[in-house]
Amino acid sequence: MSRFSEELHRAMHESPNGLVTGEPDAPTFRRWSEVFATAQRWAAGLARHGVGHGDSVAILVAQPADVAPLIQAVWLRGAVFTMLHQPTPRTDLETWVGDTIEVLDMLDARFVVVGTPFEPVESLLTDRGLTVLDTAVLADDSAAEPIPTQVEQVPVAEDDLAILQLTSGSTGTPKAVAVSHRNLYRNHLAMVAASAGTSADVTVSWLPLFHDMGMVGFLIEPMICGGTAVCMTPMDFLTAPLLWPELITKYRGTMTAAPNFAYSVLARRLRSAPDGAYDLSSLRFVLNGAEPIDMATIDLLLEAGGRFGLRPEAMVAAYGMAEATLAVSFSPLDQPLAAEHVDVERLEVDRLAVPVDGPGTRAFVPLGSPLPGLEARVVDRTRSVVPHRQIGEIEIRGEAVTRRYLTPAGYQPAVDTDDWFPTGDLGYLTDAGEVVISGRKKDLIIIAGRNLSPADIEKAAGRVAGVRNGGTAAVPLQNDGGREDFAVIVESDQVDDEADCLRIRSEVSQSVLDRMGATPGSVLVVAKGTLPKTPSGKIRRTAARELVESR
Repeated sequence: MSRFSEELHRAMHESPNGLVTGEPDAPTFRRWSEVFATAQRWAAGLARHGVGHGDSVAILVAQPADVAPLIQAVWLRGAVFTMLHQPTPRTDLETWVGDTIEVLDMLDARFVVVGTPFEPVESLLTDRGLTVLDTAVLADDSAAEPIPTQVEQVPVAEDDLAILQLTSGSTGTPKAVAVSHRNLYRNHLAMVAASAGTSADVTVSWLPLFHDMGMVGFLIEPMICGGTAVCMTPMDFLTAPLLWPELITKYRGTMTAAPNFAYSVLARRLRSAPDGAYDLSSLRFVLNGAEPIDMATIDLLLEAGGRFGLRPEAMVAAYGMAEATLAVSFSPLDQPLAAEHVDVERLEVDRLAVPVDGPGTRAFVPLGSPLPGLEARVVDRTRSVVPHRQIGEIEIRGEAVTRRYLTPAGYQPAVDTDDWFPTGDLGYLTDAGEVVISGRKKDLIIIAGRNLSPADIEKAAGRVAGVRNGGTAAVPLQNDGGREDFAVIVESDQVDDEADCLRIRSEVSQSVLDRMGATPGSVLVVAKGTLPKTPSGKIRRTAARELVESR
């Protein structure tokens, strides 16, 4: 039996804690032992549908109350699960079905388990010849007969797969990170050590469970630690952002996490909340990850949250990815976050991060040293290791790091012969060995020999009145003379006002010039929701560039 399975089963039987779901309308608490009992019944149902060791099960379920026992049921059968990317109210369902079929073909999934709120798409899937199993049917079928003894646990080895995690770019070009039981266990040990996690922790999360941060960090980790997991859905957060601090207050949450944009939303809402509305003093681990971290956003959050007891030293900056199972590095515990400022000219021309004071600097938030069991290095274009503070590509190595991807062509290696994984992220290591990310290798914009970060350009564009928060993208282009150029796309609610669009384009150009010393070749103003993004909210830059070129 894998060490991950042993540790998980121990926690399921021994922990008095459990899973809280259904807030705010119908809050429900289920002890982990109850979740596991449901998982055993559902595993019996999966067995009767032919699921066995090594089989692939695709899941299209949003409610954590169903997802928690379902993934355990899959593991009890020695199988591997994949959380499918979930359609939203704006999704073109025909396109989604086509993309999903490509993913299912790649996974060779026995069937798709569908649950609330996705029952309406069942017919779209069955009409395309797919086998669909509804969670309600699975629950009824599982209760029809006694649990066969052999269903309690199909033996699994350390290198058997537990999760096939779809990558952010999987729609259109399917690819899944192959996460083994060994990967999960090593990631668990590393995160517990770095976060000082215990069964006394109460995690509060709205993160999507089809994303590694939501699934691994805020469902699987509380399970295996035997802590308390308070889970809502992304739609709950988007509909009522203040439900987040409300649940932290109600359940005395100690750990939470979100990407940078969500903390910006939270800061704005907390600023207008009355004194005493929330109590955030119980939080000891407030993780910011999954997208570039803006220190100005952190400062706004700390200012707004300070009235409600949020401590600066609770903030944690993180670097992670599905290929590392989840976490690569955390900033030090119980220390307020602080940015370091480096010389812009040395950064853009010499690819060196030289700390300086005064004007002409760019701020970075160090993301901490690699977690126990992980190594990080920075390499140049020839993959030679470079000194600290030299910009290059981050590579990582360790037992939490995947060894392979699943693609339509089959399994492909993810690491080299020495087990180093090239992340595609550009950055450097500080003198203390902390990881700093400066951008994505494939997204870099080079103008007149200078390496410009899309994130910096986007931040400058986002300062203009009328530009939606988080609704900016900078993409490289070539102008008519074949020279390198770039464009900026901004979302605005004033897209139908021609005069206002003219102002926004002018002010975006000026703001980018003032900050970056370069003027975009074009600025495109589009409606809310037009920017092409991955299911996890990252800009799909190839599609964004095509959007500019098509106008």
